[in-house]
Parts: sequence; structure tokens; C-alpha cells
Amino acid sequence: MGRRYDTVTLLTDYGNTDEFVGVMKAVVRDIAPHVTTIDLTHEVPPYDVRAGALTLVRSVGYLPEGVVVAVVDPGVGTGRRPLAIEVAEGAGVFVGPDNGLLAPAVALLGGAQRAVVLDNPDYRLEALGPTFDGRDVFAPAAAHLCNGVDLSEFGELADPASLMPAAVPLPNTEGEGVITGQVLWIDHFGNCQLNIGPEELDVLTGNDTAVRVTPLDGTPRVASRVTTFSELGVGAVGLVTDAYGMLALVCDRRSAAVELGLGPGDDIALELITDGQSSRAPGAVAVAVTLPTHRPSAPEV
Repeated sequence: MGRRYDTVTLLTDYGNTDEFVGVMKAVVRDIAPHVTTIDLTHEVPPYDVRAGALTLVRSVGYLPEGVVVAVVDPGVGTGRRPLAIEVAEGAGVFVGPDNGLLAPAVALLGGAQRAVVLDNPDYRLEALGPTFDGRDVFAPAAAHLCNGVDLSEFGELADPASLMPAAVPLPNTEGEGVITGQVLWIDHFGNCQLNIGPEELDVLTGNDTAVRVTPLDGTPRVASRVTTFSELGVGAVGLVTDAYGMLALVCDRRSAAVELGLGPGDDIALELITDGQSSRAPGAVAVAVTLPTHRPSAPEV
């Protein structure tokens, strides 16, 4: 017998309109009645594996010990592997498709201890069709893991080094006086998280030096590096360090995504201003934000 778990955390792109999430939770409950399920989110944009991976890695440090089932699976029914991956000396197991969705969270927790392909029919439901592995493969595996079935019983061992990596971009700091990066995520409020950390901006700007924020195919706008939303005036754009420690473009009580016409994956640059023409509040770093010309209206987030 393996370790028993009491919690299954669910992340999917299924939405809440259809019965998919409820059926998955019913399968878990039927096999492992003692388990509590947590709905992390079911509103990952459909088929967006990168968005799902980023959501999971932002959240994983706050999840309880147990099994995490993550399903954003445009390759369902194909040859992509269904996996269970043990992490943190057995404190948790990730269950989901091997398509890059799980990789960042697994890496954040120190990498995989063990991984198996979920191919043992004893721990699956009989599939009426090949398109609902959330119900037929991943939910039953999670429930049986919670009941103490050892990971080795679920199928063939997989080399942890063979797991598909995620396509998460890194910022480029090689340019003189400029950092280039991307919008990683836009939250419900329209705040635009960048793949650039505050320490990288510190290296660029030094002590309270003005910088320009420029989407690579748009029009500049001035913004201020601030600590809180309320420091920004009406119509102003800011850069804050968000709750996950990354830089985010924000506005006070309105959507920066709408204001700037930004969407996930848009390129952006932070550029040192040397012309001395920016204005800013005391203690803030002024930046100029350039809007992408290819995105004239607010993105769906």
C-alpha cells in the first residue's frame, strides 16, 4: 500500500456550464468517499496548455498535500501519455496529460520522484469514447491514489527526464538599457502579469531612474512603478510587484488590458529613459507603455 491522501485539487478548461466537472467529482467521491475536492479553477481558456500550466505553478505553493488533477488536454485520445507524477517525497501527486501542463509545477516542487503512465485498466473506467480522460482515467487514478494504491500499480514507469516541458518564455536582458518580455497572464481585473521580475527591473533602472515600457509593436505610454493601485491617478498606468512576485501592468479600479489593448502572449519591453522628459510622482519610477497595433479591442481573459 502507498500513502493515503484526503484532498484532490482540480484544475481544468472544462468550464462550469456542462456536467464534466461534476461527473469527475462524482467519480472521485464514489471510489474514495473520504476525499475533499478543491476546485482551483475550471475556467482556463479552452485548449490553452500554457495558461493552465501558469495557473498551476502560481497556485501550487498554497495547495494542501494530496493529489492534483490538471486537465487541459487538446490531445485527448491521441498518443500523448496520461501520467501520475509523485513530488515532494510523496507529499503530492500530479495527475494529467503529458503535454507541458504539469511540468512547471513539478519543477517548482523539486522535480519528480517517480512517474508512471496510467495504463492499468484496473484503475480506469470503461470508456464509452476516447474524449473524456478526465472522467475515465484521471479522476479514477486520483481516487485510487487517495485510497492508498501505490503509484507503481498504475502502469509502466516513466523516466522523469522524459516529461514534456512547458513553453513558458523567459525575459531577455541582453539588450543595452532594455528588457524584453511577454504578458504571461491577465487576471479578472485586467491586471497584466509580465514574465519579468522586479529584481530584473532594478538592475536596469538603478536608483529610481525613469524607464519606458514598450510593447514591441505598438505606441508608447507613460506609467509609474508604484507599490499599490491607489497611488495611480485617473488615467494613469502603473507597474506593481504582484501577489506572485512578478511585475504587472495595472490601472487603479479599471482594466490595464483594456487601457493598453494587451493580451496574453503579447511582447513588451522595459526601456531605460534617458531623455529626461518623463514625469512621475515622488518615489515612483516613470515608464512609457506602448500599445500593440494588432489588438485594437479588449482581449478575452
